[in-house]
Amino acid sequence: MSIAFTLTQVVTHIVALLPLQVPNPAPVQPPGTQGFTSIMGWAKWVALAVCILGLFSAGALMAIQSRRGEGGEHVGKIGMALGGVIVISAAASLVGFLVS
Repeated sequence: MSIAFTLTQVVTHIVALLPLQVPNPAPVQPPGTQGFTSIMGWAKWVALAVCILGLFSAGALMAIQSRRGEGGEHVGKIGMALGGVIVISAAASLVGFLVS
């Protein structure tokens, strides 16, 4: 019992020596990268346009094949397209979360 108590005290002292707050500087865009930011904006716009076209096609296929009883299979395609919209829209936040 005394060994466990001693180990606990040693660990407590070691943890107390560690810095409690790690500095978190604000992200600053390097000079000369404004063109890259424009390209990222265009890529996001194109990706969202592709997702919208995917939703259009999934809805059209669902409407066309509803008489054959196959319309329910396209619900998964709509779900994947909506999932893509969520990932594309939140890409910057997701990367920021994973990096920090």
